[in-house]
Amino acid sequence: MTTKPAGTYYPAGTIDEFLPRIGRVVEIQGKQLAVFLASDGTIFAADNRNPHPKGGPLAEGIVSGHYLYDPLYDWKIDLSTGLVQAPDQGQVEMYSVKVENGTVWIAV
Repeated sequence: MTTKPAGTYYPAGTIDEFLPRIGRVVEIQGKQLAVFLASDGTIFAADNRNPHPKGGPLAEGIVSGHYLYDPLYDWKIDLSTGLVQAPDQGQVEMYSVKVENGTVWIAV
């Protein structure tokens, strides 16, 4: 698993603020994160920086299942691990997420 070890959790908003399958940018402790709510209710938090050499924001991607489809480079990224799927290569930094009493918390 490539999710960073849990550090200090910070509130990112309420679960109702996140639309299914659409990314939302959240800034925590100076880091810009892309947060995604999968259709099964799982929430993922990733560094909002595409691992493609030309970069770009990840929050603009579309989620299907636990995969993010990047509209800029047509890359498929596994949100469970952060790994870019073959034939492309790369990895996105992922962050631990928990939901308590309707609040989304992300460890940075």
